[in-house]
Amino acid sequence: MTAALTESKEAAAAPVPPPPSGRRRRRSLDEPPRWQIYVPLGVYLLFTLIPFYWMLLFALREPGSDSLVPWPITGEHFAKVWNERGFDTYFVNSMYVGIASMLMTLLVALSGGYALARFKFRMRMPFMLALLCSQFIPGALMLVPLFEIFRELQLLNSLWSVILAETVFQLPLSMILISGFIRNVPPSLEEAAWVDGCSRLRAFLAVVLPLLRPGLIAVGSFAFVHSWNHFLFALMFLNSQDKQTIPVGLNSLLGSDSVDLGALAAGGVVAAVPVVIVFAFIQRWLITGFSAGAVKG
Repeated sequence: MTAALTESKEAAAAPVPPPPSGRRRRRSLDEPPRWQIYVPLGVYLLFTLIPFYWMLLFALREPGSDSLVPWPITGEHFAKVWNERGFDTYFVNSMYVGIASMLMTLLVALSGGYALARFKFRMRMPFMLALLCSQFIPGALMLVPLFEIFRELQLLNSLWSVILAETVFQLPLSMILISGFIRNVPPSLEEAAWVDGCSRLRAFLAVVLPLLRPGLIAVGSFAFVHSWNHFLFALMFLNSQDKQTIPVGLNSLLGSDSVDLGALAAGGVVAAVPVVIVFAFIQRWLITGFSAGAVKG
């Protein structure tokens, strides 16, 4: 009897062999067919990639060619926009505006988001409601007031006018997002640092700030991309050609009688490459940051 029980226990504990590799995995009842997943994704990918391929086609094929394959490949259009149309200067200006506005947005939004997340004051909820309502105001409505302010401050035709305008319009949403990230950090971590003798600022820099890295990368990347692609502020506040940014430079390629499609496509590639590189390198932290901000702490 004991031997039989021992054999039955060993048989129950033995691992179940995997099914033969030749058999197909049986689909569960609630699992959709694969074509219902891959067909919509394929259609979406097709509509997404065709404009990029069309842009690369005009940028890389020879002038006057009507081939649907960019062969032989030429860099004539890139050399034209970079050397003759001033895109080397536009690129540097756009990079300066994007990086400066990103850093200023993160600095101010980090301090404001910490105040919203850690302090309780009387007008806290109306203030957050005002931040949300400010997102419904189009930037075009603020052009005249901003123009008058920058004229009084003698900032017209200066890159700092665009940087300040971009920072102001990106702050409300950035502050709300960062406050959500800070709420997910337990206050007990800061309190433990206070017990060890740290001040509030030192505890924030040593304990809270390293945990906010995914959220800061997510907010900073969108601030950079928004500043890089924005057209209206640079068009209104910058007059000199050597102060213009890439979106305004692309607009200058549109002539009244004709359009150089090769140069315009090459300029579009120059404008798109930095954004693609940024998102390619930060996609892991970007997904982590949005996941952290979507969970209520």
